[in-house]
Amino acid sequence: MRKSYSIYFAIENHMLELEIDNDHSFLTEPESFFSSYKNSSYLKNSSKSDDDHYMDDTKSNWNNNVNSCIESYLRSKICIESYILGDSDKYNDSEFNSYICGKVRNSGESTNTSIITSTNDTNDSDFTKRESSNDLDETQKYKHLWIECENCYGLNYKKILKSKMNICEHCGYHLKMSSSDRIELLIDPGTWNPLDEDMVSLDPIEFHSEEEPYKNRLDSYQKKTGLMEAVQTGTGQLNGIPVAIGIMDFQFMGGSMGSVVGEKITRLIEYATNQLLPLIIVCASGGARMQEGSLSLMQMAKISSALYDYQINQKLFYVPILTSPTTGGVTASFGMLGDIIIAEPNAYIAFAGKRVIEQTLNKEVPEGSQSAEFLFQKGLFDSIVPRNLLKEVLTELFQFHGFFPLTQNEK
Repeated sequence: MRKSYSIYFAIENHMLELEIDNDHSFLTEPESFFSSYKNSSYLKNSSKSDDDHYMDDTKSNWNNNVNSCIESYLRSKICIESYILGDSDKYNDSEFNSYICGKVRNSGESTNTSIITSTNDTNDSDFTKRESSNDLDETQKYKHLWIECENCYGLNYKKILKSKMNICEHCGYHLKMSSSDRIELLIDPGTWNPLDEDMVSLDPIEFHSEEEPYKNRLDSYQKKTGLMEAVQTGTGQLNGIPVAIGIMDFQFMGGSMGSVVGEKITRLIEYATNQLLPLIIVCASGGARMQEGSLSLMQMAKISSALYDYQINQKLFYVPILTSPTTGGVTASFGMLGDIIIAEPNAYIAFAGKRVIEQTLNKEVPEGSQSAEFLFQKGLFDSIVPRNLLKEVLTELFQFHGFFPLTQNEK
């Protein structure tokens, strides 16, 4: 059933009624919706008062009306369209009310508001969107509702963002994805079989930290992410083609590569070698894990040795997918050893980070010199593939190299 809402604005003892249809654009950009009325004939014909005090009252009333209407509309929108939040994210009326009402109360006390009003000499009302640190802090508090884009700072509804493969609807920027979401993206439903999922890291060098013991950090990340380590490995089918795949998860200690990460990837490669499977490794890592010292650095050689047997001796096909960020020991080993190397758009790919290079060499690193687009021009990898096309591109690559979907009998 089609739904519409009426919003009334009191401006200088007149009433302005706006009919709002069931339109998603209002929900995503309420500021631009209201600002579209700033040049309307009604506002232009409004009489100008010589009483400054009266104008201040009008401005205050207008500001309160706008914020109140946004609150009412968003509350109705979220309640009515329950699919936005889904069953896993329960709508909390009190939290939403405190967030919106806080905006209303603060609008007259602080200049760091997301919507402000001003009156110029022509008596036009102008709505201006301002970025502020306060907006960022409040967004973080309510991340069960929204996710902020790292590139344009636009707000994306969490459940809608997942259905769009974590691609920002405002600017198209590829946001980070969890390893579980990537499995859903690439692997056919019902075909995922994890490998070595019970392996856990210990504290082999008894790493000393003044902030938090290494074992405690591992426990906290395991509870936070639901993962045992920073990589998931297993087998599945990609459009019917059997594959071995490893997916690193940046949410677990920055995707750092310790002994368990290296061992799981090595075992995955050896399994793919024995079963003659094509191999995919999705890279997202800050590099070797410092809490395990040289043992983490040894994983680079161990994985590279397993890949040598897989690629050179068995003539099998390996595709690393470099996502943001891919740095350090991962870049220096299996991240760059693929037969075909694929990167995501705008991915940050480097060995040493920008800050480390500048502090070491005392030279400024040019902006964008570690982005996927710049490195692609220098020949560092073979292709930049958007996330929504990745599965089809991989399917074509595998078929070109002699890997085909299973027949009905083989399944």
